[in-house]
Amino acid sequence: MMETKTKLYALNFQEVKTYLLVVAFVLCNMVLPQLFHLIPQGGIIFAPLSLVILAGSYKFGWKVGLLAAICSPLANHVAFGLPAWGVLQVMALKLVVLALAAGLTAQYFRRLSLPLLVGVVLVSEVLGGLGEWLLTGGIAATVADFTIGWPGMLLQVLGTYALIKYLK
Repeated sequence: MMETKTKLYALNFQEVKTYLLVVAFVLCNMVLPQLFHLIPQGGIIFAPLSLVILAGSYKFGWKVGLLAAICSPLANHVAFGLPAWGVLQVMALKLVVLALAAGLTAQYFRRLSLPLLVGVVLVSEVLGGLGEWLLTGGIAATVADFTIGWPGMLLQVLGTYALIKYLK
């Protein structure tokens, strides 16, 4: 089992570092999707916002992740019109669930491992999918997250593991 000891943080809302990291994550979440949208259906397949939210929440805590999860889709919508207004609420909800799952998992287990990251991604996809179903009344998009979006889930797990383990 791949596991590593790494420094994980749980920053608070009173710390300036929290807001500096949120700004950095939002900026990353404005650039990264533009690159993935160069690939046909790249945004749907790879869910680039989720990678940054997962890594940031796991490394710096749920509070940093929560703020970035709310601000990232809003900033992208204002700057680029994506996500579309009708998708914005669902995307924000799914990112908030991911941020909370990642940050709370890291806080509870105090370690980084591939099985933990897989669990976080799967739990957040299921809970976020249930929320999406309640908000939209349809389950097709949630099913597509698993059928079309599995490369993005894999990227989230492996990318987050590599970012946290190898970027000190």
